[in-house]
Amino acid sequence: YDFVQTALTKPGVVSESDFNSFMLNFAQIAGVYIFVAVLMDFFTRHWTFRWRTALNTFYMQNWPRLRHIEGASQRVQEDSKRFADILEQLGADFLKAILNLVSFLPILSRLSDFVGRLPLVGKVPHSLVWLSMLWAFLGTVGVGLVGIRLPDLEFKNQLVEAAYRKELVFGEDSESHAGPEIVRQLFAAVRRNYFVLFRNFLYFDVTKWSYLQFSVVVPYLALGLTICDAAISLGQMQRIVSAFGNVERSFQYLVRSWKVIIEFLSIYKRLNQFMAHIDDKKGSDNECESSCEESSIQIQGSA
Repeated sequence: YDFVQTALTKPGVVSESDFNSFMLNFAQIAGVYIFVAVLMDFFTRHWTFRWRTALNTFYMQNWPRLRHIEGASQRVQEDSKRFADILEQLGADFLKAILNLVSFLPILSRLSDFVGRLPLVGKVPHSLVWLSMLWAFLGTVGVGLVGIRLPDLEFKNQLVEAAYRKELVFGEDSESHAGPEIVRQLFAAVRRNYFVLFRNFLYFDVTKWSYLQFSVVVPYLALGLTICDAAISLGQMQRIVSAFGNVERSFQYLVRSWKVIIEFLSIYKRLNQFMAHIDDKKGSDNECESSCEESSIQIQGSA
């Protein structure tokens, strides 16, 4: 911004070669970013599918124990896919947030030296770093408390959706299923659950978007006294706001990913419930084997 501002003040202050050199530096940085982004996406997709392959292999090995469970096919095919996909998204976003912090946290720490005083608290070393951490922490706690019921509601929503879908699937092959009355009752359950979910999401969205929108003005509020004292240039202010925004967004990883985390937790609960059936079946099989062995020993002893 200082470079552009200087170039616009008077003709000829910045030569064409200086401008081209500046743009070439940007192209080099952009080229490195593109290369790293493509590699990250490529390897992440392969890793995600390998994760899904491992889940599918495990479930297929235990399919005789699972095939009689309601919604077993959906757990194996759909939920394992969504679990891997969401984990890919959350993991990639988390890695980007960490890399963003590694890149911009030192920059923001150095730029904090340009900030003379913060409103209310005065001079604080590395003030912008502490402010970004505090603001992200408050937002994470606030949004988390408001949305604490959402994972359970999403889990219940998937249960009623599964019951409705199962009845419709049975109705494709049998006229005794998916009658008007049973379909009406099942969809009424879906409707009730969605209205409860929408009401809770309303509170969540109001809190989340209010917080994120107010986050836009936080760096300007922090720079208020410094701007009024004319202690920084426009370019320095823009660098501070940009670095603060990048650091703040990285610290706000949970806030910005909370809706995805809600879906992830609901899928995790369903798969965890699925795993519990496998463990129960294995336990009952082991008990049966033990009782059979004891019976055979008693019979041999009697003989």
